[in-house]
Amino acid sequence: MRILVVEDEPKMAGLLQRGLGEGGAVVDVTDRGEDALWMAGSSQYDVLLLDVMLPGIDGFETCRRLREAGVWTPVLMLTARGEVEDRVAGLDGGADDYLTKPFAFQELEARLRAVARRDTGERPAVLEVGDLRLDPAERRAWRGGVEVVLTQTEMSLLEAFMRRPGRALSRLELLEAGWGLTFEDRSNVVAVYVGYLRNKVDRPFGHEDIETVRGVGYRLRTPAL
Repeated sequence: MRILVVEDEPKMAGLLQRGLGEGGAVVDVTDRGEDALWMAGSSQYDVLLLDVMLPGIDGFETCRRLREAGVWTPVLMLTARGEVEDRVAGLDGGADDYLTKPFAFQELEARLRAVARRDTGERPAVLEVGDLRLDPAERRAWRGGVEVVLTQTEMSLLEAFMRRPGRALSRLELLEAGWGLTFEDRSNVVAVYVGYLRNKVDRPFGHEDIETVRGVGYRLRTPAL
């Protein structure tokens, strides 16, 4: 794994470089967001480990500019600021995960592995598939310009479909997207909520885009299919 660490505290930067390097990662380090922009834009990294409090542009602005430039490398925000507003700002700015100092190094490594496994394709702020639009930050959805009111769980399922249009998602993937890893009810809850979603975003508009894939799960058809 190749990691870019953006951390202005020399002791912390050294610890991260040494610890991650001992775990087999190739680690580059910079202490400024401006440098991170050109480094991430000109080299291929598996993960960016980005501190919030930086000289010059901060981590939030660095992440936002990376996404605007079309750099979709997974970003793990690392900071001593643990307020909810800061976490929301980081995630809405394009970060993939958020870890507050102090932290256990094993957890950091696990989170880095998790974000590195995610797709590195474009992840725009507003998702669009055909005439479906979804704004994950505002938690709002539209079909053909008509706003569709969804519950939190329905919104999470629709986001999972729209981030992977045309791909069959297993019931386990949808369960994790809608209810999280700790949810223990493995009955027909996914099928029930897919039905709710179809009744809101498909049938009222004359569509049948959320398909059942026998033996796998469900998928959202793309306009080309």
